[in-house]
Amino acid sequence: MAASLLREISKDEHERARLRSRRMYETDKESDRLTSEEIGERRSDKKWKKIVAKQKAEIASKDSIIAVMNAEIEKLRAEAASP
Repeated sequence: MAASLLREISKDEHERARLRSRRMYETDKESDRLTSEEIGERRSDKKWKKIVAKQKAEIASKDSIIAVMNAEIEKLRAEAASP
């Protein structure tokens, strides 16, 4: 009787240890997944910020070119209008 009780307790302890190990594995796996997603989101956010900054710089550059061209057009119009 005592031997079978010890075997049963031993089985329970092994089962608990196995389940605890499995639970830790699952928790670690989920934590790793969430960390990877967070890193990916940060990289994506940085990438988009760079793209937006580049586009804003290109727009500013184009705006300055347009301003220069408009000034030249007005200068030519003024020259054409004066006799």
